[in-house]
Amino acid sequence: MKKLFLLLTFCAAPLAVSAQDGPIGVRSSTDYGFGSSDSRNNGFGIKAGFNLADLRGQDKDAYQDLESLKSYHAGVYAQFAFNEKFSLQPEFLFSRKGFNAQAFDLVTGQPAGSKEETRLDYLQVPILLVYNIVDNISIHAGPQVSLLANAKYAGRERSISDVGLNSLEYGVIGGVEARVGPARLGARYDLGLADIYNDPQDAGADAYDNVKNGVFQVYLGIGISN
Repeated sequence: MKKLFLLLTFCAAPLAVSAQDGPIGVRSSTDYGFGSSDSRNNGFGIKAGFNLADLRGQDKDAYQDLESLKSYHAGVYAQFAFNEKFSLQPEFLFSRKGFNAQAFDLVTGQPAGSKEETRLDYLQVPILLVYNIVDNISIHAGPQVSLLANAKYAGRERSISDVGLNSLEYGVIGGVEARVGPARLGARYDLGLADIYNDPQDAGADAYDNVKNGVFQVYLGIGISN
C-alpha cells in the first residue's frame, strides 16, 4: 500500500507543477475575488477508481490468511464553493468492499474451511470539506454513510439479515487530490467506524463482533461542469 501511495504521489507531482498557471483559457480559483462564491470549484462530474479493501478491528484475528480484496468504486460528485479555498463536495458512489480469508474455529483453533472471498457492495454518500492548498492541489475530509445493498460469500448471494450483517455503515474519509483542467486524480482512505456484523449468526460465538471495513482508494474524476 505504501508503494502504491508513493507511486501516486510521484505521478501527481508533475501534474501539479504543470498546472500552476492552469490550462489556457481556463480560469483558476485564485482568479476570483476573495470571499466570493463565484469559483471554478462549483460544478459536478463523474469519478471511478480502484479499491484495496481490508478488515480492521479487534476481532480481525478470527480470520486466518487474511488478504485484501481488490475491487472498485464509481459514482458522481457535486462541488459547491464557499470561496476560492473552501468548498463542500457531496458524492454518491457504488463501492465494493470485503476481504479474502479462511475462518477458523475459536475453540479448536483449526481452519474451518477453504479460503473464500467475501464481497460487500455499498451505496455510499460522503460529505467532504475540500480545502485548496494551492490552486490544483486539495485535501478533503468528512463523514460518510453507506447502505449495504448486496453481499456475497464464495460467489453465493447472502441474506443480509439472515447472516447478521449490518445494513448501515458510517465512517470518515480523508485524502488528497490533484487537478488539471477537468481531470482529477486522487487518493483517499475510507475508515469504517461501524461493525460489519450487527448480530453474527454464522460465528457460533461473538468471534466476528468487532470487525470493520477499511479501504484505500485511488480514482480519476472528470468534471462535466466546473
